[in-house]
Amino acid sequence: MTSQSPKSISMPLGVVIRRVPGVTRWAAYVWKAVAVLPGAGKADWKELRTDGDAVEYHAATLPLELFRTDTEAYLHGLSAKVPAIYVVMRPSEGDNPLDVTLVTASPYEAQDYADTGEELVEKVPMPEGLVAWIRDYVELHHEDEVFIKRRRDKSRVDRKEDGIGDARIRQVADVYRAPSTKETVH
Repeated sequence: MTSQSPKSISMPLGVVIRRVPGVTRWAAYVWKAVAVLPGAGKADWKELRTDGDAVEYHAATLPLELFRTDTEAYLHGLSAKVPAIYVVMRPSEGDNPLDVTLVTASPYEAQDYADTGEELVEKVPMPEGLVAWIRDYVELHHEDEVFIKRRRDKSRVDRKEDGIGDARIRQVADVYRAPSTKETVH
Protein backbone atom coordinates (compact mmCIF):
# COMPACT_ATOMS: atom_id res chain seq x y z
CA MET A 1 0.00 0.00 0.00
CA THR A 2 1.37 3.40 -0.90
CA SER A 3 1.20 6.36 1.42
CA GLN A 4 -0.13 8.48 -1.45
CA SER A 5 -3.37 6.50 -1.86
CA PRO A 6 -6.45 8.26 -0.48
CA LYS A 7 -8.09 7.14 2.76
CA SER A 8 -11.44 7.06 0.98
CA ILE A 9 -12.96 7.34 -2.48
CA SER A 10 -16.44 8.36 -3.52
CA MET A 11 -18.84 7.89 -6.43
CA PRO A 12 -22.29 9.46 -6.93
CA LEU A 13 -24.97 6.79 -6.77
CA GLY A 14 -28.56 7.40 -7.86
CA VAL A 15 -31.31 5.55 -5.99
CA VAL A 16 -34.37 4.25 -7.84
CA ILE A 17 -37.49 3.78 -5.72
CA ARG A 18 -40.62 1.99 -6.92
CA ARG A 19 -44.11 2.91 -5.72
CA VAL A 20 -46.84 0.26 -5.97
CA PRO A 21 -50.39 0.34 -4.58
CA GLY A 22 -50.71 -0.99 -1.04
CA VAL A 23 -52.56 -4.22 -0.35
CA THR A 24 -54.26 -3.06 2.86
CA ARG A 25 -56.49 -0.11 3.61
CA TRP A 26 -53.85 1.25 6.04
CA ALA A 27 -51.16 1.71 3.38
CA ALA A 28 -52.10 3.51 0.18
CA TYR A 29 -48.67 2.80 -1.36
CA VAL A 30 -45.65 0.60 -0.78
CA TRP A 31 -42.24 2.16 -1.44
CA LYS A 32 -39.17 0.04 -2.17
CA ALA A 33 -35.63 0.78 -3.35
CA VAL A 34 -35.11 -1.38 -6.44
CA ALA A 35 -31.94 -0.18 -8.21
CA VAL A 36 -28.92 2.08 -8.07
CA LEU A 37 -27.44 4.18 -10.87
CA PRO A 38 -23.62 4.57 -10.64
CA GLY A 39 -22.38 8.00 -11.68
CA ALA A 40 -25.90 9.50 -11.76
CA GLY A 41 -26.53 13.23 -11.72
CA LYS A 42 -28.59 15.09 -9.14
CA ALA A 43 -32.23 14.13 -8.82
CA ASP A 44 -35.18 14.94 -6.62
CA TRP A 45 -37.92 12.35 -7.13
CA LYS A 46 -37.76 12.49 -10.92
CA GLU A 47 -40.23 10.06 -12.48
CA LEU A 48 -38.39 7.51 -14.64
CA ARG A 49 -41.13 5.18 -15.86
CA THR A 50 -44.67 4.02 -15.25
CA ASP A 51 -45.90 0.47 -15.63
CA GLY A 52 -49.61 0.28 -14.83
CA ASP A 53 -49.99 1.31 -11.19
CA ALA A 54 -46.25 0.99 -10.49
CA VAL A 55 -44.10 4.12 -10.80
CA GLU A 56 -40.32 4.28 -10.54
CA TYR A 57 -38.55 7.43 -9.37
CA HIS A 58 -34.94 8.55 -9.36
CA ALA A 59 -35.39 9.66 -5.77
CA ALA A 60 -31.94 10.98 -4.90
CA THR A 61 -28.25 10.84 -5.70
CA LEU A 62 -25.89 10.31 -2.79
CA PRO A 63 -22.16 9.65 -2.58
CA LEU A 64 -21.11 6.03 -2.10
CA GLU A 65 -17.98 6.35 0.01
CA LEU A 66 -15.42 3.59 0.46
CA PHE A 67 -12.93 3.75 3.33
CA ARG A 68 -9.65 1.84 3.69
CA THR A 69 -10.58 0.80 7.22
CA ASP A 70 -13.80 -0.92 6.10
CA THR A 71 -12.39 -3.26 3.46
CA GLU A 72 -13.25 -6.35 5.51
CA ALA A 73 -16.94 -5.37 5.42
CA TYR A 74 -16.82 -4.72 1.65
CA LEU A 75 -15.13 -8.08 1.12
CA HIS A 76 -17.89 -9.75 3.13
CA GLY A 77 -20.53 -7.99 1.01
CA LEU A 78 -18.84 -8.91 -2.27
CA SER A 79 -18.65 -12.58 -1.25
CA ALA A 80 -22.45 -12.79 -0.95
CA LYS A 81 -24.38 -14.76 -3.56
CA VAL A 82 -25.74 -11.46 -4.90
CA PRO A 83 -23.51 -8.49 -3.93
CA ALA A 84 -25.66 -5.58 -2.78
CA ILE A 85 -25.74 -1.89 -2.01
CA TYR A 86 -27.74 -0.95 1.06
CA VAL A 87 -30.06 2.06 0.88
CA VAL A 88 -31.01 3.71 4.17
CA MET A 89 -34.27 5.71 4.15
CA ARG A 90 -36.57 7.29 6.69
CA PRO A 91 -40.07 8.76 6.49
CA SER A 92 -39.99 12.33 5.22
CA GLU A 93 -41.48 15.31 6.91
CA GLY A 94 -41.53 17.23 3.63
CA ASP A 95 -43.31 16.77 0.31
CA ASN A 96 -41.57 13.50 -0.61
CA PRO A 97 -42.64 10.19 0.97
CA LEU A 98 -39.10 9.16 1.99
CA ASP A 99 -35.75 10.79 2.63
CA VAL A 100 -32.86 8.75 1.25
CA THR A 101 -30.13 9.32 3.85
CA LEU A 102 -27.31 6.93 2.96
CA VAL A 103 -26.01 4.39 0.46
CA THR A 104 -23.35 1.94 1.61
CA ALA A 105 -21.55 -1.16 0.40
CA SER A 106 -20.90 -2.28 4.00
CA PRO A 107 -23.33 -4.90 5.33
CA TYR A 108 -22.00 -4.11 8.82
CA GLU A 109 -22.98 -0.44 8.58
CA ALA A 110 -26.37 -1.39 7.12
CA GLN A 111 -26.97 -3.74 10.04
CA ASP A 112 -26.24 -0.93 12.49
CA TYR A 113 -28.94 1.21 10.87
CA ALA A 114 -31.39 -1.71 10.71
CA ASP A 115 -30.89 -2.42 14.42
CA THR A 116 -32.14 1.03 15.45
CA GLY A 117 -35.55 0.43 13.92
CA GLU A 118 -35.86 4.11 13.02
CA GLU A 119 -34.69 3.75 9.43
CA LEU A 120 -35.78 1.54 6.57
CA VAL A 121 -32.84 -0.39 5.07
CA GLU A 122 -33.26 -1.90 1.60
CA LYS A 123 -30.85 -4.31 -0.09
CA VAL A 124 -30.41 -3.51 -3.79
CA PRO A 125 -28.43 -5.72 -6.23
CA MET A 126 -25.10 -4.18 -7.17
CA PRO A 127 -24.46 -3.57 -10.91
CA GLU A 128 -21.44 -5.40 -12.40
CA GLY A 129 -19.43 -2.21 -12.93
CA LEU A 130 -19.89 -1.23 -9.30
CA VAL A 131 -18.82 -4.72 -8.15
CA ALA A 132 -15.58 -4.31 -10.15
CA TRP A 133 -14.96 -0.80 -8.77
CA ILE A 134 -15.37 -1.94 -5.15
CA ARG A 135 -13.35 -5.13 -5.73
CA ASP A 136 -10.46 -3.07 -7.17
CA TYR A 137 -10.53 -0.81 -4.10
CA VAL A 138 -10.55 -3.79 -1.72
CA GLU A 139 -7.67 -5.49 -3.56
CA LEU A 140 -5.63 -2.31 -3.32
CA HIS A 141 -6.25 -1.61 0.38
CA HIS A 142 -7.25 -4.79 2.21
CA GLU A 143 -4.82 -6.21 4.77
CA ASP A 144 -5.72 -9.38 6.64
CA GLU A 145 -5.61 -8.93 10.38
CA VAL A 146 -3.35 -11.39 12.15
CA PHE A 147 -5.15 -13.23 14.94
CA ILE A 148 -3.32 -12.86 18.24
CA LYS A 149 -4.47 -15.20 20.96
CA ARG A 150 -4.84 -13.46 24.28
CA ARG A 151 -2.72 -15.05 27.03
CA ARG A 152 -3.87 -15.26 30.61
CA ASP A 153 -1.68 -13.93 33.34
CA LYS A 154 -0.39 -16.42 35.92
CA SER A 155 -1.92 -14.87 39.05
CA ARG A 156 -4.56 -16.96 40.83
CA VAL A 157 -7.62 -14.95 41.72
CA ASP A 158 -9.80 -17.93 42.62
CA ARG A 159 -8.23 -18.44 46.09
CA LYS A 160 -9.69 -15.27 47.55
CA GLU A 161 -13.11 -15.51 49.17
CA ASP A 162 -14.11 -11.87 49.41
CA GLY A 163 -17.81 -11.30 49.80
CA ILE A 164 -18.74 -14.91 50.62
CA GLY A 165 -21.38 -15.21 53.29
CA ASP A 166 -22.42 -12.66 55.84
CA ALA A 167 -20.09 -11.33 58.53
CA ARG A 168 -22.95 -11.46 61.07
CA ILE A 169 -23.01 -15.27 60.96
CA ARG A 170 -20.58 -16.82 63.45
CA GLN A 171 -20.49 -20.40 62.25
CA VAL A 172 -18.11 -21.36 59.47
CA ALA A 173 -20.17 -24.37 58.35
CA ASP A 174 -22.71 -22.50 56.22
CA VAL A 175 -21.28 -19.22 54.98
CA TYR A 176 -24.04 -18.80 52.42
CA ARG A 177 -26.89 -18.90 54.98
CA ALA A 178 -28.75 -15.65 55.57
CA PRO A 179 -28.64 -14.28 59.12
CA SER A 180 -31.65 -14.74 61.38
CA THR A 181 -33.01 -11.99 63.57
CA LYS A 182 -31.86 -13.76 66.78
CA GLU A 183 -28.16 -13.92 65.83
CA THR A 184 -26.08 -10.78 66.28
CA VAL A 185 -22.36 -10.19 66.06
CA HIS A 186 -20.73 -9.22 69.41
